[in-house]
Amino acid sequence: MPKIKSNSGAAKRFRKTGNGIKHKQSFRSHILTKKSTKRKRQLRPMKQLHAADQALVKRMLPNL
Repeated sequence: MPKIKSNSGAAKRFRKTGNGIKHKQSFRSHILTKKSTKRKRQLRPMKQLHAADQALVKRMLPNL
């Protein structure tokens, strides 16, 4: 049997944790001048992946 390949784009974006999958929040990469300091600060931490999306990510990352 051949090796199962991971989706390389997904592998860069998601990490496994003890109780789920974490991901970086969007809207934090550019055009930051018009966004408030509070909004940018709240976008900083990693978030848990929603339960509805977990099956999709697990299919893209079989070795996760």
